Amino acid sequence: MIHAIHVIRHCIAVLLYGLEGCSLSKSDLSSIDFTFNRFFMILFRTNNIEMVKVCQFFFGISLPSVVLCSRTDKFEQKFGLCADLVMALV
Repeated sequence: MIHAIHVIRHCIAVLLYGLEGCSLSKSDLSSIDFTFNRFFMILFRTNNIEMVKVCQFFFGISLPSVVLCSRTDKFEQKFGLCADLVMALV
């Protein structure tokens, strides 16, 4: 079980790669979170979403929408710095 959680943490980064540069709607983010939660329901063999949320909390795993939000903020900050640098060179 612990090995599966470790793999999931690394897979989230791969699955979300490049999405911080895209404009995703709330519906898109909800779909990603739904799929993620369904995977955990299968992994923990439960249909109780509250149990899944507790397991995710204690294993330190955030929903993809939360991870993507923080990654998007970092991307926009870096992109802004690069744009400022280019404008300074012009």
